[in-house]
Amino acid sequence: MCCLWRRSRKKPKSKYAVPGLYFYDNNVVDIARHVKPSTRGELEITAVNNEYLRRGKLRCVRFFRGMAWLDTGTYDGLQEASQFVNIIQKRQGMYVSCIEEIAYRRRFIDKEQLLRLAAPLMKTEYGQYLRDIAEGEEI
Repeated sequence: MCCLWRRSRKKPKSKYAVPGLYFYDNNVVDIARHVKPSTRGELEITAVNNEYLRRGKLRCVRFFRGMAWLDTGTYDGLQEASQFVNIIQKRQGMYVSCIEEIAYRRRFIDKEQLLRLAAPLMKTEYGQYLRDIAEGEEI
């Protein structure tokens, strides 16, 4: 932040950033339709968020300890994110953002459904990981 602050000569209003994970209701379509280009000539997601804020419908959730935001907007950023995820998965033995595991642990799917999803993947480490989760082997 301090580098941006020095360049822009403006003091940030907050120490928080909005990293870019958004979930919207169906009103977003109408809101986005009315967004005007910014001074940069671009349609800004911030304009959508500001409209939700104006309507009193914006809810923000701070990341908790252990969460990481990885900027993948550049080649270097994408490479760094890939390395980060690879290291976490290898050292912890758990997949990062394994959607099937998340669905199972949150009880959106049951054991049989998880095993069905794993079945066509059993020749891969990923499929075996899903099977281990379903069989209750703590990872």
